[in-house]
Amino acid sequence: MLTRSTILRKSAMTTLAQTKEIFRSADAVCFDVDSTVIREEGIDQLAKFCGVGDAVTEMTRKAMGGSMSFKTALTERLCIIRCSREQVNKLITDHPPQLTPGIKELVARLQHDGVKVFLISGGFRCIVEHVASQLGIPLHHVYANRLKFYFNGEYAGFDETQPTAESGGKGKVISMLKEKYGFQKVVMIGDGATDMEACPPAVSTPFGACRLVVLS
Repeated sequence: MLTRSTILRKSAMTTLAQTKEIFRSADAVCFDVDSTVIREEGIDQLAKFCGVGDAVTEMTRKAMGGSMSFKTALTERLCIIRCSREQVNKLITDHPPQLTPGIKELVARLQHDGVKVFLISGGFRCIVEHVASQLGIPLHHVYANRLKFYFNGEYAGFDETQPTAESGGKGKVISMLKEKYGFQKVVMIGDGATDMEACPPAVSTPFGACRLVVLS
């Protein structure tokens, strides 16, 4: 008898099998960072650290859901936060990003199998580089937004020329990687609208399915 729970179990098994096959055939795997490789949303953590968390969290939700352009949401949130270089450095020191359970093992397995691993994030490079170092990912495999500061350390904006600063940017990075390295299949793993925008050129894999791969 096909019950609802049976159907759900079969669906989960199919997803797991498909995910494993995608990984086996991938030349490269690109991970989103916030709420994927790490547990938190970096910009929300920065806002909370700077005392403006409530004002920024709702805007983050809208940006992830795709109800406003990513660049607009990023600009407006940073105008509220206006973090200094000192605040960013202190956040990383006092509250380092928390890796999602199993992600270190997944990255290590992919690298052992010869799969190139990249981090492509709409977050901030200063934070993402710290995550990459924890995972053994080369810093030249990191694509993220760059904060700008005046000589005295005060906030001066962000580098709007980075592809990750706008909607569709992750897809542009993946297209560049395919051209640069000759990758045939690139997998994009993430949880938000900007990750779905990267497919195509990438193949999309839900992050929940990747957790199953790690545990199996």
